[in-house]
Amino acid sequence: MRSKTISKDMHPQQNWTANWINCANADPNQYGIYHLRKKFNLRSTYKNYIVHISADNRYKLFVNGIPVCSGPIRSDHENWWYDNLDIAPYLLKGDNIVAAQVWNMGQYASGTQISIQTAFLLQGSGSKILDTDTSWKIIKSVAYTACSINNRERLAAYMVIDPGDEVDGNKFLWNWEKINYDDSKWDNAQIIYVGSSVGHSDAGQWKLKPRNIPIFREENIHFKEIRSAEGIKESQWFNENSGKLNPIYIPAFSTVRILFDQTFHIVAYPELYLSKGKHAKIQLTYAESLFDEYGNKNNRDEVDGKYLIGNYDIFISDGGENRMFRPLSIRAYRYVQLEIWTKDYPLIINDLFGVRTGYPMKLNAEFNSNDESIKHIWSVSWRTLMNCTGEGFYDTPYYEQLQYTADSRIQALAMLYTSGDDRLMRKCIMDFYNSRTTDGLTQSRYPSKKFQVIPAFSLFWISMIYDYWMYRKDDDFIQQFLPRINKILSWFELHMDQQKKMLGPLPYWNFVDWDNFNSWGTAPGTEEGSSSIISLHLAYTLDQAIELFTAFNESKKAMYYKKMTRDLKRNTYLHCFDEEKGLLADTPKKNSYSQHANIWAILSDAVKGTSAQILICNLLIDNSIGRVTYFYRFYLNQALKKAKMADLYYSLLTPWREMLKLGLTTFAEKPEPTRSDCHGWSASPSYDFLATILGIMPGSPGFATVIIQPALGELTKASGRIPHPQGFISVSFKRKKENRLLSSITLPENLTGTLIWKGKKIQLTPGKQHYEC
Repeated sequence: MRSKTISKDMHPQQNWTANWINCANADPNQYGIYHLRKKFNLRSTYKNYIVHISADNRYKLFVNGIPVCSGPIRSDHENWWYDNLDIAPYLLKGDNIVAAQVWNMGQYASGTQISIQTAFLLQGSGSKILDTDTSWKIIKSVAYTACSINNRERLAAYMVIDPGDEVDGNKFLWNWEKINYDDSKWDNAQIIYVGSSVGHSDAGQWKLKPRNIPIFREENIHFKEIRSAEGIKESQWFNENSGKLNPIYIPAFSTVRILFDQTFHIVAYPELYLSKGKHAKIQLTYAESLFDEYGNKNNRDEVDGKYLIGNYDIFISDGGENRMFRPLSIRAYRYVQLEIWTKDYPLIINDLFGVRTGYPMKLNAEFNSNDESIKHIWSVSWRTLMNCTGEGFYDTPYYEQLQYTADSRIQALAMLYTSGDDRLMRKCIMDFYNSRTTDGLTQSRYPSKKFQVIPAFSLFWISMIYDYWMYRKDDDFIQQFLPRINKILSWFELHMDQQKKMLGPLPYWNFVDWDNFNSWGTAPGTEEGSSSIISLHLAYTLDQAIELFTAFNESKKAMYYKKMTRDLKRNTYLHCFDEEKGLLADTPKKNSYSQHANIWAILSDAVKGTSAQILICNLLIDNSIGRVTYFYRFYLNQALKKAKMADLYYSLLTPWREMLKLGLTTFAEKPEPTRSDCHGWSASPSYDFLATILGIMPGSPGFATVIIQPALGELTKASGRIPHPQGFISVSFKRKKENRLLSSITLPENLTGTLIWKGKKIQLTPGKQHYEC
């Protein structure tokens, strides 16, 4: 039975008495895995025993041999997170042991890992008996080696996750975390600094802050199928009653390859249990999909004639009984290939399964319609969102696990609509605030050990703040960001072409969308100046900023930016609109056109009313222009709504239907050929089914009122609910002949709003109500 960690919401710890500790005989900045132990005696048990715990890079805590928690969430120097845990349920009267495995991936660390040096800290509340100091015992493991570190070896793609673990069971300190283990030959820990919530005068020390998102879930998920097996006879692989793997016997001097299929994409810690087979080598390789001889994925369900390549871990058996291997970092996969090379002794594979983990997000929304096929889109979109939600909004759990602003805005909205949980959105907004650069922008991804700026992503950060303002009443949280919003807008103003009143040349990487413009997705006009895409994106964001400044009594700034946005809209349209094509060009040169420029023209109100509807028609039918991929389809859908053409949304779900036909169980980064089979920004149907088809939107800031404007398209029935700060908003729609609509709507207590259908408006009141319009 897996233990359940109890997490306590607590005020920040101010009086730190525990010290950051490490191993005196090891390089604190290089790759290393360490074991730490503290024995102590209790005269009685406790109702509560709170500990505050953190590490650089990571830790896994054991109490009396029971795994309790892993952490901390990714941090930066000014915001180093610690966990608050109640370990009382695991403590005993008499002798106890608290143990921790701590690791620093050093030169192999993931792109999201910021680090100062290897260190561990634990402090008990009300007693100093557990405080980390020289009484703790520590040893560096010699069993671990980094593997799966060469991208050419695993996958020829941009990949910045943690390395694989190669563990030699013959060198591993089995049972090190248990009370009776003899640690007399271990070293005493070395003190670095006392813990601090305000930081030290010495540069580059950890400023401790309490974890601001919940402890992650863990759930055992067994494999569903074995798709192929080489070097071993076919057998009854799974237990019919439990679904668990039956023991697999591997003779001596054998080479065996078994392909496991989870049947759906998952983020988990694989756990492998085995016995005997001394010196046998076992490799676990993880893949979202298999590849054909030409390097194409094609249908993800197909395995015949394909090969598997990807991230991997290795375990060398020591011949012991029921040994367990679990990698230090999460793995994303659908397929797992188990390869075994035995030597002089036979090996028994007792079990192999995944321990699914991630942000403990609960599906509190519902969506149904008369089209049963889009239920599959709904469920796969939710899985995509769930697999891309951890200590941040992951862009892709397999390749990067980085939090990008553009991806995160879409994911945050989907999370608000499906779960109602806003804590990760708040953390994300604050993460990017903490990433701010000296010239005024935010970094494009954060936390990140490598500096990267995409100017337009700073605009998406402003939009995320605007979204949060519309969905939550939280003025103090919002108001702190207004000066940074002003600095971002000032940066763009400094880069204006004062003659054309459009943006001039822009530094950094001006990414817009994949498969467009060039191999880097860079908008035309950003190098030489006059990009209509970024200029109109800025105008759209300025309008949101104006609303924020107005709401928080900064009317002078609001008025100033009103003139700026008017100039941008008018002059970009004037320079870039092509009468013959009926579209805005990407630059005044009019030698490049895209859906993107015209989407922003509509969203920014540079083009309105009937003209916006004509623009929508033109950008949809003209196949010669740059087309949006899955990321920018979110903004295409927003433009449809702005132009009062949201009924087209249902008919534009073809890309998601095509992904399902290809056997994808989460939604991909972009159209084929795609790198990532699970990408956060492609989970937008989780939002749009509720916000567009059911049409549930905030009618005023803080979701104080609601606007319900369904866009059923060809659907005749649609129903569902979303979580609201005051309860649930539930709706049910049935379309009759002559576009008459039967509506059943339930609003929480004290919430009012408006139902809009074909230009008719009906006032909504709290409680359940029925209308025909």
